[in-house]
Formats: sequence, C-alpha cells, structure tokens
Amino acid sequence: MATTSGKLQPIIIKRVKKAGHGGHHGGAWKIAYADFVTAMMAFFLLMWLLGSTAQGDLQGIAQYFQSPLKVALTGGSGSGDSSSILKGGGRDLQRTNGNVRSGEIEAEKRNFSLQALRAEIAAEDDLRMRDIKMRIEKAVEAKPALQALKQQLRMEVTPDGLRVQIIDDQGRAMFNSGSARVNDHMRELLRSLGDVLNTANGRVVLSGHTDASAYGGGERGYSNWELSADRANASRRELVVGGLSEDRMVRVMGMGSSVPFDMADPLAPMNRRISILVLGRLGQERWARGHDTPISEAQALEQMLTRKEAATPAPTPSPPATGAKP
Repeated sequence: MATTSGKLQPIIIKRVKKAGHGGHHGGAWKIAYADFVTAMMAFFLLMWLLGSTAQGDLQGIAQYFQSPLKVALTGGSGSGDSSSILKGGGRDLQRTNGNVRSGEIEAEKRNFSLQALRAEIAAEDDLRMRDIKMRIEKAVEAKPALQALKQQLRMEVTPDGLRVQIIDDQGRAMFNSGSARVNDHMRELLRSLGDVLNTANGRVVLSGHTDASAYGGGERGYSNWELSADRANASRRELVVGGLSEDRMVRVMGMGSSVPFDMADPLAPMNRRISILVLGRLGQERWARGHDTPISEAQALEQMLTRKEAATPAPTPSPPATGAKP
C-alpha cells in the first residue's frame, strides 16, 4: 500500500463488466413476437368473418363506414338490411335474407290481414246468401198460388250478395203495359219476399227495368226511365207491406231499358223485370252510408278491418291460483 504522510491508502481496483449476449439480446424479442402473433390471429379472424358474411351484410358495413351517422339515424335499404347488428339494420338478428323497414312489415301484415278478412267475409256471405235463397224457395213452395211463378223467379249469388229477379212473362206480367200498378199475383209474391228478407236480416237495393219499347212522346215526356222508377217504388211498397223494414232499403232505382236481361232481344218480355239485390257485408259497405259513388272493395275491407280490430276484446287475465295473493 502506498502511504501519504505516513498514512496507508487503500488500493481500489475497478473491473469493467462487459454485457453478455444474454441469449440473443435478452427477452425483448418475445414481446415483439407476441404482438406479431396477436396481429396475425386478428387478421385471419377478420378474413374468416368476411368470408362467411352475406353480401347484404358487407354492403351494410361498407355503407356504415362511409356515412356512419346517417346509417345510425336513418337505417333502411343497404344499411345493414340483413342479419346485421348495426343500428339501422333491423330488429331480427336471426334473419338470413335481410330485414325490411318497419313500415313495409306493417304494410305486409295489413295486406295479409285484408286478404284473410276478404276470404272470411266471402265465405260467410256465400253461406248466408244461399240460406236466404233456400228460404225464398221454401216460401214459394209453401203457397200453391206462387208455385206457378217459379219460372219467373231467377236467383243468383253475386260478389255483392243475392240477386233476385222477377221477370215478365207473356201470360203473367208483373205490371200492365205502361202501368206501375202491381198485378195481384205478383203482389203476393213480393209480400212473401218481404217477409223472408226481413227475417234474414238483409239490406236491399231495388231496381226497376223495362224493355226498349219507347213511348210515343219520346224521352222528353213520360218515358221508360220514369216508368221503371215508378215500378221499383211500387214494388218497394209491397215488400214493406210484406214485412221488410224501411231501414233495410238502401236504394230504389229506375234503370229504364239500359240493362236488358236478354242482350240479344231488347224487346223481349223478360227485360221487363224487378231486381232485388240482397247485400252481403262487402256489398253493403259499397252501397250504404249514402255515398254518391259506391266505395271500392279495398276501402270497404279497410273499414271492416279497422272496425274488427277496434272491436277485438282485450285478453282476460287468468284468475289467480288458489291461495295466491289477489
């Protein structure tokens, strides 16, 4: 040891430690490798998802990233209209063919309801009109005086209801020529019809028809238009006497010779007739309510469906179980 002024001084030896390679620069590479593997997994997962996604979903996702705020607020066609979970893509995530706008869903449901209602009404009306037809036939059979008039009574079920026509015959005319007075044998028939129609709860449109034989004064004076209207009104009175309520009558019309029964022969006796249309529910909607023009079938169905939905009672809650708290 060296001494300074008689004192011992310690000798300090400094050894410089060189850093070893430590297994290829230590453990930093492991972190980088883990990040790389994670990125590759995410990439392959993304590729798998894109490969298994429907075309509608892809378009919706693309549109979402092009204008995400618009898609989120408005939704609609192209903005995830399949099984997308993006807002605006629809409510049903299980759909594979894509969702549609709520308004379109409601329209489809209503159209389906209208079709089902129309089929239901048509079936009910058909049964009811056939029942009325059978009642009329029985009423005619029950009276010997009316059995001879069976050939002049024509009945058919139409979309509007049951059309009952009493046509003229050369030997058994409903009215004398140019007259609006109902002959006796036809008066009894009309009164029998009035009784049946009242018990059958049917509303009625009544129209009078003539042949094409013109009056001497032409159309400017008393013509087939006035005659057909007078005959229809005279028939209405007989139906009312027979029992048909006045409020069951929807319209009484004179048609003149405009709608011949025999198109080939405008002068044929059968063109002189009284037509009684017993309305079904759909026909009643067209003709009732004092419309100047009959409403369309679609409007009638809409009105019926609205009333049916309004009249549907709410489900009654089930009673509490025995011992349960009320």
